[in-house]
Amino acid sequence: MTGLRGLLAAALCTILLGGCTYYQVAPGGAYTTAPTTTFDRSWSAARNAMLEEGVRIVEEERSTGTLRGDRNGIQVAAYVRTQADGSVRVEFKTLGATTVDPQLIERISASYDRQMGR
Repeated sequence: MTGLRGLLAAALCTILLGGCTYYQVAPGGAYTTAPTTTFDRSWSAARNAMLEEGVRIVEEERSTGTLRGDRNGIQVAAYVRTQADGSVRVEFKTLGATTVDPQLIERISASYDRQMGR
C-alpha cells in the first residue's frame, strides 16, 4: 500500500506542477513601449509651438483636436485632425488684433515644423 501512496503522491505533484506558469524576462532585459501616435506627436508639437511663441493656452480639447489661446489681444487656435488616410492635418488660425504682431502665425508654424523635424 505504501508504494501505491507514493505513486499517487508523485502523480499529484506532477499534476500540480504542470499547472504552474513560469514567466521569463526577455533576454537582455529589453522592454518596449507603445510608439507615440502621429496624432500625439502633432498635438504636442502644436501645443509646444504655441507656448514657445508666448501664447497662453486657455482651452485644450484633445477629443476634438482643438487648442485655443491668446497673446497680446491675438486669439490663436490650432486644429489637429486625423484624416481618412491616417495622416494628421494641423491648422493654425489667428483672429483679433493681428496687426500688433503680424508674423505670429508664421513663427508658430515654423516652430511647429522644427518640432516635427522638418
